[in-house]
Amino acid sequence: MHPFPHRYVVNALTTPGSTVTVRSPDLEDIQSTAPPEFNGPPGNWSPETLFVAAVADCFVLSFRAVANASRLDWSEIDCGAAGLLDRTDEGLWFTHIELQVRLRVPSGTDPHRAARLLEKAEQSCLVSKSLRSKVALHTEVTVG
Repeated sequence: MHPFPHRYVVNALTTPGSTVTVRSPDLEDIQSTAPPEFNGPPGNWSPETLFVAAVADCFVLSFRAVANASRLDWSEIDCGAAGLLDRTDEGLWFTHIELQVRLRVPSGTDPHRAARLLEKAEQSCLVSKSLRSKVALHTEVTVG
């Protein structure tokens, strides 16, 4: 791991009426538009979907690190995420993020231990810890 602090650099470039190109050094560009809920065209990533994706992605990567450190064998993790954007007294913001997590572990694995490690991953996810939003974690562990 590199020494702290870490710095992440992103550039968003657009012209009137076009998609936004989101880029970061050494990564593929992502095309983004306003979501359909804000009258953007369907079928594109938006800042809102990227935001919710960042929470799900960070959770899965945090789980992988926690599971490796705890020597938990697992087969697959699938994390669905839904973010609720709502009006508040302070304006629009994501008020709730719900994670629906399904974890498959090999036969003979203690499902309670696996569930505890999922909770530990949620507590260690740096993206969700950095949010004002509440993050709700729902888990399902399948053995076999």
